[in-house]
This record gives sequence, structure tokens and C-alpha cells, in this order.
Amino acid sequence: MKPPSRYDLPTLSELPDDVRARIEAVQEKSGFVPNVFLVLARRPDEFRAFFAYHDALMERDGGLTKAEREMIVVATSAANDCTYCVVAHGAILRIYAKNPRLADQIAVHYPGAEITDRQRVMLDVAVKLAVRPQAFGQDDLDRLRDAGFDDEDVWDIGAITGLFALSNRMAHLTDMTPNEAFYLLGRVPRER
Repeated sequence: MKPPSRYDLPTLSELPDDVRARIEAVQEKSGFVPNVFLVLARRPDEFRAFFAYHDALMERDGGLTKAEREMIVVATSAANDCTYCVVAHGAILRIYAKNPRLADQIAVHYPGAEITDRQRVMLDVAVKLAVRPQAFGQDDLDRLRDAGFDDEDVWDIGAITGLFALSNRMAHLTDMTPNEAFYLLGRVPRER
């Protein structure tokens, strides 16, 4: 089996207390430590900054549902060929959407996925921003507004796309491998 990263990973005991506590909380909730946590923890200040921004975007109340936020991550990560983010966030999307097919559909061909027209516009614009940012413009903003997104939703779509462009590139740099546990999450009932 391939290692989680081409970089050496810290052990939990080597980490600052706050970083270790965050990782242990995730481990307690999910039953495993997602590799991204250990990969980014090799630089604790960057770990804190990344996850603070992640939480501010992905856990905030707003016009986008948690599933829609994850749709953006999966679609843009697929466009950026980021296996780690497609697999990990695909698992989260399956859980939030309560649909074991949706993440795969979005990763492979989101225009044909079981989503609404509004969500399709959201992903069209997010993917364009992810892979052709220089082509992004007023017409894209107008499409989002015509689909019913307000200025705060548009900001969220762009910010999530931007954060995960960073995440995708770090996953490529580090050769981050998805945890095996992600492949089954949201596909089979969780053991109690």
C-alpha cells in the first residue's frame, strides 16, 4: 500500500496540544485520522490557518447546504485531478446528501448528475473558476444570480473553489493518499 504522503508525517505526540486535540477529536468522531490532518500538521501554523478557513467556509450558515458545499469541492477537485479530495470529500458528500451515487456522478460528469438546475449552474461556475479563472467574469456572476444565488452565496462558491484549489495543489505536492476508510463511507451502513 502506498504511504499517505511523500513527506514524513509527525506523530501525534510530537504535535502542539491544540493541533493534537483537533486531530484526536476528528479521530474520535470518524474512527480514523484522515491523512490530510497529519500531512498538514507537519507545519502547525499552516494547519491552524487552513482549518480555520476551512471551518469558516464549510460550517457556516448560509444559502448553500453542506451537501452543496461538498459538491463544489468534489466537482472542482475532479477538474483538478485531485484524487485525495475527490475521495475524501466524495465520502462526506455521500453522507450529507444521503445518496451513495451522487459523489461519483459529480466527480465523473456533474452535468449528468442527479442534481437540480440551480446546482448545475453552481458547479458550472465553480469548475470554470477552478480551471480557467482568467475566463471568469460578469456573465458567470449573472448566471449565478439568475439561478437564485445571492452575493453571499456567490462569495461562498468562489471561496470554497479557491480554498480547495490550494488543497488540491498541496495534495499533489505531497502525493497525499486517501485513507481506505473514505472509500466505504456513505456507501454502506455504519456499524454501531
